[in-house]
Amino acid sequence: MLSFFQSTIYVQISPDRLSMRDVKSGQSISEVPELAISASPNQKILGTGAEARSAAASQSGAIVVNPFAHPRSLVSDFTVAEQLIKAFLSRLMGGSIFKMSPEIVIHPQGSPDGGFTQVENRAFRELGLGAGAAKVILWQGDDLTDQEIQSGQFSSRGRVCD
Repeated sequence: MLSFFQSTIYVQISPDRLSMRDVKSGQSISEVPELAISASPNQKILGTGAEARSAAASQSGAIVVNPFAHPRSLVSDFTVAEQLIKAFLSRLMGGSIFKMSPEIVIHPQGSPDGGFTQVENRAFRELGLGAGAAKVILWQGDDLTDQEIQSGQFSSRGRVCD
């Protein structure tokens, strides 16, 4: 059962979309999973999501990276993926330093041949923890409803991964 006092965030990850929803407040973000980074050596984050491309266009040498777009693995750049999830969480939660770390349910979208590997599952879990989650639950299966997440009674058409 998820904590009454903490925010619980449902995160769906795909190469085309990064979606987050606070299951208690209903607030959500759903945008292209891109991050604009300035040129070396300082590599500052210039923009995320829908703003990434225009932010990169305004600075010479900047690049746009989608850390979830790779033909063999859903996570192609762990560091960028972690920064992107952290930035989306900050936008969703308002960035207050006084808020408790959220509990996150991460739901990688898609079904690769043979399923996600143990290495990929660990990467998803570490992404959530690195982005500031107090607890990460990794879900593979059908999309979850807010009620399923709040009750901890997930659909029988999927599984919580260890």
